[in-house]
Amino acid sequence: MNERVTVEIDAETLAAARDAGMDLSALLTGAIRRHLPQLSAAERAQAAQQWYEDNKEAVDAYNEMIDAHGLFSDGVRTF
Repeated sequence: MNERVTVEIDAETLAAARDAGMDLSALLTGAIRRHLPQLSAAERAQAAQQWYEDNKEAVDAYNEMIDAHGLFSDGVRTF
């Protein structure tokens, strides 16, 4: 849910941001989230879970292939 807020910014900065094509709403949202780590951490976790769910079939197939055949570098790595 989005809410409308009022933010004050000097005219020169606003003009420069508009000229640069900046999305001020997205920029402000991103800046606030970077300063609230618990919010961005929760969003990252949710995005990671969604990515895994979207790609689960491919991830499982890859893991099965590695289990069956090993990694391509198994015979050459020294660690």
